Amino acid sequence: MASIQSTTQKNVLGQPLETCGCEPMTGFYRDGCCNTGPDDLGLHTICCIVTEKFLAMSARLGNDLSTPMPQFGFPGLKPGDRWCVCAARWLQVQRAGAPCPIVLEATHEATLEVVPFEILLAYAVIPETLH
Repeated sequence: MASIQSTTQKNVLGQPLETCGCEPMTGFYRDGCCNTGPDDLGLHTICCIVTEKFLAMSARLGNDLSTPMPQFGFPGLKPGDRWCVCAARWLQVQRAGAPCPIVLEATHEATLEVVPFEILLAYAVIPETLH
């Protein structure tokens, strides 16, 4: 996937924020990136590659990411999809024992206000495995 970079927002590595995913189109602003701003109260800033275990645990904890909600432009996710998830929700699922991989290059630096870098690093995918 070609990488589009945001020139104004940075990732957790201090570099320009890269695209998380476009199929399905993700991001609070549905621009493919985990950009954030004053309207994004949920801080949808972690670019993750969702797994079946993550989706199941997230639903159990009250955040169903699998069921389509077309009225909100939400297609419903399946394992392998890349999606910008709320930092606090990802951490909640991680603490419950079902974290999914994270793409650091596409994870917004604001995430560090909620999730320590060391935890993000423990679940980071190596860029070469994304091709």
